[in-house]
Amino acid sequence: MTSDAPAQQRTLVLVKPDGVRRGLAGEVLRRIEAKGYTLVTVELRQASDELLAEHYAEHAGKPFLAPLVEFMRSGPVLAVVAEGHRVIEGFRSLAGATDPTVAAPGTIRGDLGRDWGLKVIQNLVHGSDSPESAAREIGLWFPAL
Repeated sequence: MTSDAPAQQRTLVLVKPDGVRRGLAGEVLRRIEAKGYTLVTVELRQASDELLAEHYAEHAGKPFLAPLVEFMRSGPVLAVVAEGHRVIEGFRSLAGATDPTVAAPGTIRGDLGRDWGLKVIQNLVHGSDSPESAAREIGLWFPAL
């Protein structure tokens, strides 16, 4: 008997400096696990300019890149690899809309996010948007995986 169930996926989740600063990293991890996903690895780290340049390479030359990198360097980031069935899509749904003001209640950004009126939206979390970006991002943040 063969199974038609798709293979497990992995995604990179980042609890951004605003989430770490506000003590929300544990709540984000709780929600990931409550959704049924597995934490493969978790590391609190200070992102380097080089890592962030590679992570945000598709935004090179855009006016928001420098403020975004400055924000991402403003404090530690909790980097997580989560695994599970459709975890990429599932975490992005769990995270909610990018703008915390309009993110739906029940989502991480909808429940916990705030619009601080800053030029870079500080929206607590990042999640890979496709299997290709997940593979690339996990390779950058966790090369040993």
